[in-house]
Amino acid sequence: MKLSQKLKFAFAAATLAASSLTFAADIDMNADANDIAISGYDTVSYFTDSQPTLGSAEFSATYKNTIYQFSSEENRDLFRANPAKFAPQYGGFCAMGVALEQKLPVDPTAWHIRGDKLYLNLNKAVQKKWNSDIPGHIETAEDNWPEIKTKTAAALSAA
Repeated sequence: MKLSQKLKFAFAAATLAASSLTFAADIDMNADANDIAISGYDTVSYFTDSQPTLGSAEFSATYKNTIYQFSSEENRDLFRANPAKFAPQYGGFCAMGVALEQKLPVDPTAWHIRGDKLYLNLNKAVQKKWNSDIPGHIETAEDNWPEIKTKTAAALSAA
């Protein structure tokens, strides 16, 4: 093998190794450019405090390549013990949006817990629509989610 080929091979191997270390949220998870879920709000606080509370980078955990931040070590540890219990439904995308076959961002203050599951909405106006028929919207969203969860928001908008 020539030196130039060895260098190309070494560069390709290094690039592959570096890319495997890159952290990117799974496509079925709603996260910002830094892979932070729900704008840094503590997902456990919705259940324990009955309100959204801003988390801290000091207390964080990952789930499906998405970083969740918590307001306390205790909340972080509760999440780590059972992330599926506390993570918002539909990967943290707007629940009403999923019912409408869209992946939309959320306002962490537009939320609802139903049947021990956290649902987030785009904003308070959309939340009012969601509240008009929560069981029906959940049923529709549950039917839609398997089909749209692996599609990008842009692909859904173009459809």
